[in-house]
Amino acid sequence: MPALAQQQSPALRRIARRTVGRKHGPVTRLMSPSDFGQLLKPFVFLDYFDFEGQPFVGELHPHSGIATLSYLIDGRMDLVDPDGHTAVLPKGGVEWMQAGRGMWHGGSVGDEQGNRVRGFQLWVALPPEHELGPTSAVFQPGEDIATSGPVRVLLGSHGGAESAIAAPSPMNYLAVSLKAGERWLYLPPGEHTVLWVATAEDGLLANGEALQPQELVAFEQSNLAVEFEARSDTQFVLGSAVPHPHELVTGYYSVHTSRAALREGEARIQELGARLRRG
Repeated sequence: MPALAQQQSPALRRIARRTVGRKHGPVTRLMSPSDFGQLLKPFVFLDYFDFEGQPFVGELHPHSGIATLSYLIDGRMDLVDPDGHTAVLPKGGVEWMQAGRGMWHGGSVGDEQGNRVRGFQLWVALPPEHELGPTSAVFQPGEDIATSGPVRVLLGSHGGAESAIAAPSPMNYLAVSLKAGERWLYLPPGEHTVLWVATAEDGLLANGEALQPQELVAFEQSNLAVEFEARSDTQFVLGSAVPHPHELVTGYYSVHTSRAALREGEARIQELGARLRRG
């Protein structure tokens, strides 16, 4: 009798670098353009926030050259969009804001009951054709986000599910929830050689290695898979993308691909700021 063929395990992508970031009160900065953003661009900033107490009101502030995606695991945020309208972001919801040439926005975190607010805010560097383009904002409640098994597709596509938000360049941004004992294999599109994971909770293994809660893990540049296992119920976000082939030219709230683009974006921000001050 011929021997039964054994199913081969896929080759797995190795971990390249890890960080628990820098904590500032309820916010942990896991990635910025001066550190992991250089390795993982177009993903250039990532904050994890965990807030409890009376609402915190953030001042209006500007951006240009980037897009932000805010994903709320728990709680509520009230966000002011580029047109000055306030939208409520509930638990499980997403706000996508594409700054383009320049805009100002703000908002508040939490509610009067002091309920816990947790989530991630990601910044994406825009390619030249979008970095000085128009500003736009999209809000999605949790029930409108496409899902595939344990995956919520915040940007891009996975397992036949596709985000309604048009990503500015080829990328996936996924929110994954696993129950204790569950395994999940992520095989990215072949051209997605950038790959990282950030944990919200304890209990996650990547290729057999334990990850800490609120840790960012960057994987080697390849097109290999990563296998995840949950030792306890856990949540994490994952980003994969085609590498951003441009330099990161940064201002205080801006990221561009050239000095000329940064100057134009900052000039637009100053112009809009003057209008706001005049009322």
